Formats: sequence, C-alpha cells, structure tokens
Amino acid sequence: MLILTKTTLVLLISLLISILLGTILIPLIKKFKLNQQLNKYLEESHRSKSNTPTMGGIIFILSTIITLLILYIFNKIDLTYNFIIVIIVFLSYGFIGFTDDLLIIIKKNNKGLSASSKMMMQIVIAIIFFYLFMKADNEPLLWIHTIGFKLNIGWLYGVFILLVLIASSNAVNLTDGLDGLATGLSIISFLAFGLISLSTGWLDGYEEIALFCFSLSGSLLGFLIFNSHPASIFMGDTGSLALGATLGSVAILTRHEIFLLIIGFVFVLETVSVIIQVSYYKLTKRRVFLMTPLHHHFEKKGYSEQKIVKLFWIIGLISTLIAIIVI
Repeated sequence: MLILTKTTLVLLISLLISILLGTILIPLIKKFKLNQQLNKYLEESHRSKSNTPTMGGIIFILSTIITLLILYIFNKIDLTYNFIIVIIVFLSYGFIGFTDDLLIIIKKNNKGLSASSKMMMQIVIAIIFFYLFMKADNEPLLWIHTIGFKLNIGWLYGVFILLVLIASSNAVNLTDGLDGLATGLSIISFLAFGLISLSTGWLDGYEEIALFCFSLSGSLLGFLIFNSHPASIFMGDTGSLALGATLGSVAILTRHEIFLLIIGFVFVLETVSVIIQVSYYKLTKRRVFLMTPLHHHFEKKGYSEQKIVKLFWIIGLISTLIAIIVI
C-alpha cells in the first residue's frame, strides 16, 4: 500500500473511531460526574465550565491504540523497537495524568497527585525511555540535521532527554486552559512530526512512528469536535501529559529535539510566561503578566476565548511551517 494512501486511511479511521468513542463515552463520563475542578482565579466566563467532564484524553488515546491495532491485525504495520518505545511513553504518561485527574475528582478540589509525586513518576518513565533508547545502540548525540552538526555529550544526553520529556509534557499541560487550544496545537505538531518521521529513513520503525503521529492527529481532530468552544469535555492531565511526552519522545527518536522548540513554539511561550511570572514575582513581588499561562493574560486584557485560540493556532501553524521549511 502506498504510504500516502496508508496515511490518509489512518487519519480517517482514527477520526471516525474518535468521534464514535466521544459519542459513547462523554455521556458516561457525565453520568458518573467526572467533572473538571476549576481554578477560582479564572475569568467569570470559565465558571460555567465547572460541570464540564474531564479525562477526555481517554478518547484520543483509545482511538489511536485501536487504529494501530487494526493496522497490525491486517499486517499494515510492524511492532518495531522504536515504535514500541513511543507507545510506552504515550500510555505511561497518560496513566500518570489519569491518576492525577481521578484524584482531583475524588478529592473534589484542584489537588490530585502532589507535585513531587507527579515529577518522580515522570522522571522514572524518562529514565526507562533513556535506557531503552541507549539499548538500541543510539549514540548520545546533539544532532542538528540542517547544518550537519553533531556533538557527543555522553551521559549528559540522559539529562537532556529527561528535560525534553518533562518540559514537553508539562508545556502541553500548561497550554490546556482554553477550549480546543492544546488540541488544535497538538494536531499541527503531530502532523509535522509525522512528515518528519517519514523523511527519517535511517531510523528503524520510522514508518510506524509516522503512522502513529498521523493516527493521533486524526484522533485529536475527532476529539476537537467535542473539545472546541463550548467544550463538551476537557482532555485533562490524562491527555495533556500523554501528548506532551509523546511529542518529546518522537522528537528525540527522530533527532529533531531542537526543532521541537519551533514546532511547539506556542507551548514554549506558555511555559516561559509562567517561568518569568514566578521568577519575577519572587524577586520583586510584582507581576509581568496579568495572569499566566499567557492565554489567561490575554483573557484579562479582554480578548474573547475564541479569538485567543484562533490566534495561537495561527502562530503555531506559522512556526511549524517555518520549521518544516528549515528542516
């Protein structure tokens, strides 16, 4: 089967399964009152969302896995080593998020897993990823393909991988504050890494990783139907942690970690705004932004949620196109 045909088929199947699962699961999640606990400092317009169900990441996680299983059953993909690593990261970080969401719902406040517990779980999975990555005889290289730059940094590469996975997972988590914002940006990012993976012919399992990215993009597109304003469901940490860490793992495996900063430019902006706000406040007891992450600053400025989401999607698309051109 031609790769273009297979890619299109994967997108379509994932999209349809995601829509089907959303139609079935959202009423069930509502029935069990698995609702989002909102920050009391958010704009008044967010208060009406307090009864919106969360843990919606289950929808696109399941639809992606089901699609890949269908492909495997019909011998359209192979279970290559690197492909399995990506799946492990995807499901593991999704499990961390699911646990956090579940505890928040049970406690009926915004405190799920403690920050230290969540961080420790992320670190453990990142270490496992690094072990599996190096076991496949991968060199600890910082590699910038565009200029042919390679630098062996030895054991520091383990620290680098740790930072990439944790930073990317938490960056998507911070961005998931407006209806459809993180979902739309993730669709753009995974489509880009799908294309990047297809061009990485030297990587064992590159085609499977590409199909995974396209499958997840299709699943997210189906999820966006329910997650766009006004959202019928939120992805929760179940979805955001899984998406961010998986983006990081694909970037590492394809050796495009640096380009993740460009493709995920909006995620970077959101994260940096929080770092600046916290650091500046600790030093001066004053704030740079009205509220962080950055999308809430624009809300405080009076911009509507839909306009902010569209603006950030456009910025994300432009930065991704720039990255693809440069690559």
